[in-house]
Amino acid sequence: MLVNKYLLTKEVIWLSYSYSELAAKNKQYLWHPFTQMKDYVAEEPLIITRGEGIKLIDVNGRAYYDGFSSVWLNVHGHNVPELNEAIIEQLGQVAHSTLLGMANVPSILLAEQLVRIAPPGLTKVFYSDNGATAVEIALKMAFQYWQNRGIAGKHSFITMNNAYHGDTIGATSVGAIPLYHQVYKPLLFSPHVIPYPYPYRDGGKSAAVENTLERLERLLSERGHEIAAMIVEPVVQGAGGMIIMPDGCLKKIAELLQAYDVLLIADEVATGFGRTGKMFACEHDEVVPDIMAVAKGITGGYLPVAATLVKEKIYDAFYADYEEQKTFFHGHSFTGNPLGCAVALANLRLMEERGLIAEVAAKADVLQGMLAPLGDQPHVGEIRSKGLMAGIELVRDKQTKEPYLWKERIGVRVCQLAREKGLLTRPLGNVIVLIPPLASTNEELSEMVQILSESIWEVTTQKAVEQL
Repeated sequence: MLVNKYLLTKEVIWLSYSYSELAAKNKQYLWHPFTQMKDYVAEEPLIITRGEGIKLIDVNGRAYYDGFSSVWLNVHGHNVPELNEAIIEQLGQVAHSTLLGMANVPSILLAEQLVRIAPPGLTKVFYSDNGATAVEIALKMAFQYWQNRGIAGKHSFITMNNAYHGDTIGATSVGAIPLYHQVYKPLLFSPHVIPYPYPYRDGGKSAAVENTLERLERLLSERGHEIAAMIVEPVVQGAGGMIIMPDGCLKKIAELLQAYDVLLIADEVATGFGRTGKMFACEHDEVVPDIMAVAKGITGGYLPVAATLVKEKIYDAFYADYEEQKTFFHGHSFTGNPLGCAVALANLRLMEERGLIAEVAAKADVLQGMLAPLGDQPHVGEIRSKGLMAGIELVRDKQTKEPYLWKERIGVRVCQLAREKGLLTRPLGNVIVLIPPLASTNEELSEMVQILSESIWEVTTQKAVEQL
């Protein structure tokens, strides 16, 4: 049997390798998500070794602001003593045990806390390990709920245009971003699609909301008897471009669904745990969904834990005698992982001790003020933010709102320059994203905004002027 010598030599750790060696191994062995590898291997890769506060540090010792919270999930920053200690303490007990037919202490205590902080009425917690699986579970629960109740025909779903709910087959089916989802169409079920209100491009807030609600009510009146559930990114549509849903729209959506006996699934994977200035985005409109999917910020950005919370009526539809076969036959190997649940408990405790939700609400106003001057730049079409989720939409022509062409890679170029200046983020096409850790100070927010402002100006305006 061949054994890699590096696996047997404790002394051989990453410090033994130079940057060039690590870069070569990265290009040889890794396939990165959402990354065109032909472009990637042509560049010098960024390789992170550690984190301090809200900064990440590469193998060459350079520090960068984590301007997108390591894909929208960091809460308190990196290398947080209280979170580190929670994992170490649990590691001394047990690293993992299954929830299939048994329980573990952290998973029980975390479920209790999730129910405590969730919108009232969500009373049961089903664990998984990432946002897509939490959504997948929500869809399967909604589908089986009607069957378990003996109500036939409610097999379809409603989603919203430009929705993103994850990359598993069910989650992709209710996604509606052509770039991400079109290629997989033959594998997917087809939901009904209605507009997500996009005031900047749909005639303002009133017109956008009216269009959404009219389309929804028409669909429900015609097909409500065959629709199991509607899935919504509440208040902020993330990957679709940081689109902010006008106040009151979610509440009206919930009321329509209730009137036509259709379940509401809230995808709070990105918006949950304080990101929008409330613990959960649904709270902005005082909406309690029937099913809610959460992940990302649940562990403070430390370990992969997700959960699907449901109302008692959903749980009750599966609660039956064994021979009725109404069990929810779904599970994951690392469901309710004790290490993840332990750090999630520490994360929630720390959020409460530091009054972080109120802090985010206050910082949201500060961030809006910092971003506002960017609106004077000739190619900034709109600045959108809710809590500490912000998107800056870049346009070729501010008057006509003409977008940049995909091949111009305008968002990519801005983010590349921002990285050179010490800020990490990723674009959503022509929308530049700023989603900093919730613990970011006003001074740190100011520095991040300044880097973005400079980067946008230099890419969209200064270089264009220089070329004349």
